[in-house]
Amino acid sequence: MSMLKEFREFAVQGNVVDTAVGIIIGGVFTPIAGSLVNDIIMPVLGLALGKVDFKNLYIMLKEGAAASAPYESLEAAKAAGAVTINYGVFLNICLTFFITAFAVFLLVKGMNKLRKEKKAEEAAAA
Repeated sequence: MSMLKEFREFAVQGNVVDTAVGIIIGGVFTPIAGSLVNDIIMPVLGLALGKVDFKNLYIMLKEGAAASAPYESLEAAKAAGAVTINYGVFLNICLTFFITAFAVFLLVKGMNKLRKEKKAEEAAAA
């Protein structure tokens, strides 16, 4: 029974609960950030740069056996068996990461501010 009591105390500690909430919010927010990058930011940025589709930016290292270059898209290059470095996809993923990390930073900053205010209120009431 002692181990069960220790586990219960551990599970309800602030750090464990905070971590669980952070993981859940991060998991839910990641698709939102991905959609923001892929469906809103990158099309606008691509249009501003001359109708560039970042998903199709790649460097071909070796032509595919099924068909020769040039390929219409990254998907066509992959279907032909070409060996590519997909830097456009990498840029999308990096931007998604930075947007997600910034949103989590703002969330944590807001939670910390609320905690400080609560502690100040409790100290003033005591």
